[in-house]
Amino acid sequence: MTKRDLVVRIAKETGIPQQDVVAVLQKSLDYIADAIVEGTHIEFRDFGVFDVCRRKQRVGRNPNNPGVPVPIPEHNVVRFRPGKSLKQRVLDANIAPQA
Repeated sequence: MTKRDLVVRIAKETGIPQQDVVAVLQKSLDYIADAIVEGTHIEFRDFGVFDVCRRKQRVGRNPNNPGVPVPIPEHNVVRFRPGKSLKQRVLDANIAPQA
């Protein structure tokens, strides 16, 4: 599902014009991104939690030349942890793996 698919679906179900839905959705995503960049913990009850965690420095391998170590510096990554309700819905769903 893309952002466009989400906008069309919300507009259809609520009767709100697509332009308004796009504006609200984009502003919401902007605020979430801003909060994550600031290091703020974002929690949507029953859906999940977004936060930033620090990955330690480590040594990786180049798949084209496995004998040569590649240093990977310490860096920040965004982490998502699903909430109870979302976890349960996924467990109960009959989802075919995507190729």
